[in-house]
Amino acid sequence: MSFRDKLNAVAAEPIAPRPLHAVNDANQGHVASEAYKVLKGQMHLKLVEKFDLAALENLSPVILRQEIATMVERLLLEEQAAINDIERRTLIRDIQHEMLGFGPLELLMADPTVSDILVNSYQQIYVERKGRLELTNVTFTDEKHLLRIIDKIVSLVGRRIDESSPMVDARLPDGSRVNAVIPPVALDGPMMSIRRFANIPLRMENLVMELKSLTPEMAFMLEGLCKAKVNMIISGGTGAGKTTLLNILSGYIPESERIVTIEDAAELQMQQPHVVRLETRPINIEGKGEITQRALVRNALRMRPDRIVIGEVRGAEAVDMLQAMNTGHEGSLTTIHANTPRDALSRLENMIGMANLNLPHKAARQQIASAITVVIQGLRLIDGKRKITSIQEITGMEGEIITMQEIFTFRQTGISAAGEVQGHFQATGVRPKFAERLRSFGVVLPDAMFDPAKHYE
Repeated sequence: MSFRDKLNAVAAEPIAPRPLHAVNDANQGHVASEAYKVLKGQMHLKLVEKFDLAALENLSPVILRQEIATMVERLLLEEQAAINDIERRTLIRDIQHEMLGFGPLELLMADPTVSDILVNSYQQIYVERKGRLELTNVTFTDEKHLLRIIDKIVSLVGRRIDESSPMVDARLPDGSRVNAVIPPVALDGPMMSIRRFANIPLRMENLVMELKSLTPEMAFMLEGLCKAKVNMIISGGTGAGKTTLLNILSGYIPESERIVTIEDAAELQMQQPHVVRLETRPINIEGKGEITQRALVRNALRMRPDRIVIGEVRGAEAVDMLQAMNTGHEGSLTTIHANTPRDALSRLENMIGMANLNLPHKAARQQIASAITVVIQGLRLIDGKRKITSIQEITGMEGEIITMQEIFTFRQTGISAAGEVQGHFQATGVRPKFAERLRSFGVVLPDAMFDPAKHYE
């Protein structure tokens, strides 16, 4: 294993969780002085010069960290730097992060409450906690420092970023999704966003009992839909919890089935043993080598899948996805960006048009109506909470219009003095047509769960 591979292995190591108050204190309460930044930069450069890379290739990640700490202590003695014990420990930690991890971002990556890290510039970094954005005191030294960390992150997964290719999507070893943009596209300097995922994936019980994103009845029905191999599409805006719900629903797929996942940047956390994961590839520097989601969907049909799970449908691959759903790959799942279930169907119709098949509108809508049975709408409310605001069934066509009926809904009634959204879940009183299909798979939906008189907070 090369030294670069060794460093990558260390960077990929999960950081041991620390007490939340300690993480927050480190992130929010300490602002590095200019003198500290200068000292850290000097120590870093000297370490790079003194490291015997050949001798370190056989060291384990733990010993690498210890070796860096020892060399920092030695350099501080040589320089006779006037720093106290707290600054000394902080300096050692920061240099370890610089050489083996992602620099200042390591502190934020260690915080389990952070779901998004948004680097607007080298000196302005926001995080999202519990659906709300917060400005942190974490900063980079300068734009070159930020650019070096971005390059380190994208190189871990074999991607590249430079002036000729100034935008990149990548993923960290822990599954987090990274998007980076640099000049000339980014006018104010390099910027980056990291969408993080929990080390322990959320389960349906977490959504029902802790987050109150849906009711037990809704959860029971969604579980039955997965087991009964009903095609579903999850709709919602950015940060509405679409991928989280997709992960949870995919957990109900029986382990005996072969699953093929297709994603732009791999982030699904499938729990089954028989999973084949496919990921798109961007165009290379010669302008060749691009592999699109549509090509992957077509190839997946030749891989004998029982179910196809597409991370997000966003283009011409919608045609191949719908055809797969109509030709024996029942129980397939995907997500789509849309504000309402009706908008989701309109977007699908537009995507079919991207394939240049010149299908009449009615034929395209018939494809959609026959392929998809359920649309699940997610929403991030203004207080940061995520809710499943609507579950609708596609019942067929009337003329040239796709007909839908809502089964469950979330009705917002107001906002409290503390800024929290108030409302309740409610059944519409409509018993879905797919209830009979679920019954044939051993899932019986009781009539009482569709009683509109019942309200759930």
